[in-house]
Formats: sequence, C-alpha cells, structure tokens
Amino acid sequence: MENISVIGAGAWGTALAQVAARAGRNVKIWSRSKALADSINQDKVNGKYLPNTPLEKNISATNDLELAVKDADAIMFVVPVQHTRMIVKDLIGLIPEDVPLVLCSKGIELNTGLLMSQVVKELFPDNPYIVLSGPNFASEIAKGLPAATALATLNTNAGNDLAKALGGKTFRPYVISDPIGAEIGGAIKNVIAIACGIVAGSQLGENAKAAIMTRGMAEMKRMGKALGAKPETFLGLSGMGDLTLTCNSSLSRNYQLGFMLGQGKTLESIMENRNSVVEGVATATAVLEFAKKQAVNMPICQAINDTLHSDTTIAETVEDLMTRPLTQSES
Repeated sequence: MENISVIGAGAWGTALAQVAARAGRNVKIWSRSKALADSINQDKVNGKYLPNTPLEKNISATNDLELAVKDADAIMFVVPVQHTRMIVKDLIGLIPEDVPLVLCSKGIELNTGLLMSQVVKELFPDNPYIVLSGPNFASEIAKGLPAATALATLNTNAGNDLAKALGGKTFRPYVISDPIGAEIGGAIKNVIAIACGIVAGSQLGENAKAAIMTRGMAEMKRMGKALGAKPETFLGLSGMGDLTLTCNSSLSRNYQLGFMLGQGKTLESIMENRNSVVEGVATATAVLEFAKKQAVNMPICQAINDTLHSDTTIAETVEDLMTRPLTQSES
C-alpha cells in the first residue's frame, strides 16, 4: 500500500494523513473546501484544524473527490458519521473491488440506525473494510507522540497490509477480527464521554465519574453481546482504551461538551461556537434506536439523550439514574 487516500481534512483526517506520510506513503487528502485544500498545498499546514502542526512533504490535498481516490491502494474515510453515506455514494464506480475501505469515524447513522460498516457494505458490497478505532487524539498523533490503535477487519490480509503501511516508530496498529465490537465501542464511548463531562462540570465527584465509566462499559458489552461481538474486544484499545481516554480528558470534544453542559450552558450555545463535529450528540439518539431493535437496556445513553434533546435537567437525569430499580448483577 504505497498510495493512501484520506477523505476528510478535519483534525483526525489530517492526523491520519501525517501517520501514513511518516510511514513513507504517498498521501492525498480530500477537503470539501477548495480554499483549505489550496492552503494545505501551499503552506504545508492545516490552518483551520491543526494550525500549529507542520505537515509532511508527501501529503497533497485536493477538493476533487475523483482525483483523491485515483490509484489509491487504501481509502480512509474520516468525514462526520452523518455525512459518510453521501460521500461514499459519490464514489460508486470509482473504486476497484480490491481496494480496502477504512472507516475512521465513530458513530451510528441517525436515519437508519446502521453502523458505518453496514452503510459501506450496502454501497460497496465487494470491497474489504477495516474499522480503525482506538485511544487516539488527533493533535497528539499529528505531532508524532506515541499511540496505538486497533484495525478491526474480517479480511486479515488487508488488515495486515494496512498495519504495515501505517505502522512506525510512534504509531502502532494492532489487527483484530471483530469490526462490530470495535464500532460499538467507538460509538457508545462518545455518549459516555458526554456523561463524564457533565459529571465533572457539575462537580459531582470522581466516584460518580468512575461509576459512569464502569456502567457505560456494561452498556457497550450488552450491545456487543446482542450483535455477536467478542467480549475481549471491549477490554482492548477500541473498548476500554478509547473509553478511558475520552472520558478523562479535556481534549475530547464530547467530554468538553458535557463539561459545559454541566456548568449550565445550553447545547445550542455550545454548538454555535464550534467548527468541529461532536459525534456523541447524534449518536446518543441513534444508539437508542439501535438498542430498541436489539432489546438492549442502556440507561446511561437514554439519560444523556434526554438531557441533550429534551427538557430533562441534569439534576433530574442524575436522580433517575440513582433511583433505578436495584438489580443483583452488574452486567
């Protein structure tokens, strides 16, 4: 895999382009904005999303989607989850069947309740797909700080090839065979991170945050069991690793949003001042629809969805969670 295409020029897409370029690959990064693509080519920096990080010389940018994927040996999709279908659909007829499609955004499609792998398989049924998911902050990876991630796929050869193409001194990919588990972990942890941010912003204490993380993991595992995911996946990089990072750091967009909600700010006022997507906001609703279909109980996700999208106050949310009927099992 010498030629890597990255679809999406946000912070995470740019960071992954850096990873591939440092590993010696030729990287094309696609931006919807011609102005941003031009500035990346001219200044060798993504001034909008990673302004303080010089980019590798073997990264080029374009706003031409067809040109971006031409001759690509692997295509990494790093656009917001709710826009992924539209972008992938525009590529029908342009991608050979043997080119792996790498899914790097975490969430569930709101209109259909589908995971990203299910969306891609509808449109490209013959291409191998790989879910890239782990405890990865874009700003750190773009700077070359050490990190590891999971590459989850049913096609071991494609996964190993991509691991070799991306691996380097500061970025270590691990190939696993449970894409469903990796996707569930990546999607639900964003909702749990909002909950942990609310706990911190409301000054409810470290005990409460630990409880939210632990019970959030139980919700992930219940959903995973319903869909046939492997239990051990949730103890790995795309499960516990990602959950721990996202629920404990102000660098997490989902945690930041929850923190500000906990301080009393409204969702509308928070979103007005952001130029990046907070995936957990839409995922909170999508995951509940997903859970209903599978008859899975997810009280924390339900509580966060009510807080985000109804008139339920944080005090009411906390009370509802603390006064749920007692059970004999933690699972």
